[in-house]
Amino acid sequence: MDIGTRKLSFVREFLRISDEELIVKLEQLLRSERNKRISKELSPLTMDEFNKMIDESEEDFINGRVTEARDLLKRVESWK
Repeated sequence: MDIGTRKLSFVREFLRISDEELIVKLEQLLRSERNKRISKELSPLTMDEFNKMIDESEEDFINGRVTEARDLLKRVESWK
């Protein structure tokens, strides 16, 4: 079952719920899990990770793998 089908199935099941307490628990679970994911994604880098990122950036610059700000702005303007 693909993710779209699973979502639809979940929504249908959710719409059948008449117990407000269960809905509150599901809302709390959703918020809690969303907050965990956000916290995980925003966790601070270790010094090793930070230094590795700097090294990779410097290597990209040396090898010409960069985008000038004006070129980036032109690209962004074309998105509108």
